[in-house]
Amino acid sequence: MTISIIGAEAEAGLDWLGLCDAFARGHEMPRAEIADSFLYRGDDTLLSRSAWISGMGMAVKTATLFPANPAAGLATVNGGVTLYSDTDGRLEAVVDFHLVTKWKTAGDSLYAARLLARPDSRAITIIGAGNVARSMIEAYRAAFPSARFTVWNRTPEAAERLADSVEGATAASDIEAAVAGADIVCTTTMTRDPVLHGAWLRPGQHVDLIGAFRPDTREADDDVLRRARLFVDSRATTLDHIGELRIPLVEGVIARDDVIADFYDIAAGHFRRGSDDEITVCKNGGGAHLDLMTARYIQSTTRGR
Repeated sequence: MTISIIGAEAEAGLDWLGLCDAFARGHEMPRAEIADSFLYRGDDTLLSRSAWISGMGMAVKTATLFPANPAAGLATVNGGVTLYSDTDGRLEAVVDFHLVTKWKTAGDSLYAARLLARPDSRAITIIGAGNVARSMIEAYRAAFPSARFTVWNRTPEAAERLADSVEGATAASDIEAAVAGADIVCTTTMTRDPVLHGAWLRPGQHVDLIGAFRPDTREADDDVLRRARLFVDSRATTLDHIGELRIPLVEGVIARDDVIADFYDIAAGHFRRGSDDEITVCKNGGGAHLDLMTARYIQSTTRGR
């Protein structure tokens, strides 16, 4: 068997709506078996996620997260993705980690937004100004081509740099006003403590929560969760693993039954907006099954090229 090495050059053949279609097909297959392993050293994290979908194969994605890296001119997140045959377990491909991560992360939230955000959404506020924020602008434009973007960041200069580099984007100095004026609110920060407050939300909005990934991190306060109908990409990778939901569950702010649906409930019609006036929240927790679907989608675009 020839092992494929798929690098960043594969991005030229990718399409955001095509990835959403791949997610839809993947969730029609047998439910993925997944396992996560977290190791910590202070603020540093080693995260390994594995998934097996019968008929699609296996993936292992290992990520290292070192928050101090940017001070040395290095990326905060690094790692690798490997794909294995469903038939005989042999290694099939090594796929560029950053390519898979970018497309899985932004595609995950785009997939949710296409189902939960109002179709007439035009104003999108991005909280955060890093790589994920930039990817989300790119992804949202595929489904909301007339959208206007507002970027807020704790460091105003970073928000201004991102906004200046993206056509149709502006930087905001007032986060409350930026949230209140949005149809879609997307959080992409590395904060430990909530940066988004439920008091700022208004009826009809959709909120994509992306940044929190550790058991001790949150981007949204309790009022956000109390006011909204709650959805997740995967119950298995969010409820007991990420502080965004784990902490309010432990503290009794919400109950497990308050999470209405995940992506495996789409076919049954449960993952949807109920009315134009309700606030919807989806927690993007990722998961190796989504990395597997993304990596297979990327692999499929490279065949025959």
